[in-house]
Amino acid sequence: MKNKFLFLICLISLILIGCNAAINLQGKVAGIRYGKFFYEDGNLVREYKVDIDLAWKACEKSMTDLKATDIQKERKISTGVIKAFIQDEKATIKVEYLGQSLTSVSVFVGTVGNNMASRLIHERIVSNLATN
Repeated sequence: MKNKFLFLICLISLILIGCNAAINLQGKVAGIRYGKFFYEDGNLVREYKVDIDLAWKACEKSMTDLKATDIQKERKISTGVIKAFIQDEKATIKVEYLGQSLTSVSVFVGTVGNNMASRLIHERIVSNLATN
C-alpha cells in the first residue's frame, strides 16, 4: 500500500511537471523546457547547428528586423555580444562557439528575463538562419 501511494505521488508529480522542470542550484535557477531551449537565470539558451559566423549574422539581422535602437556589438573569435533596446526593453544576445557547426545563442530581455520576448528573438534568429 505504501509503495502504491509513493508511486502515485511520483506519477502525479511527473504529470504536473510535464515537459518543464526547474531546479534551484546555489541561488541560480536553471530549467529545462521542452524542445531545444534551456532557460537559466533569465537567459533563454539554444544551440544552433551552424557556424558561429552565420549565427552572428542572423543575430545582427534579428536586431535590425526588430527595430532595435542603441545597438552595441562586441565580437571576438569565439564569442560575441550584442546589446540593444527593443521597444524600450534592454536585450542582450550572447553568441558562443561550441564546436565546428555548433553555436550557442543566449538571449536575455528586460531586467529579470522575459521568456516570451526571448523566444520571439530566437524565432527571428531561426527565420534569418533559414534565409542564409
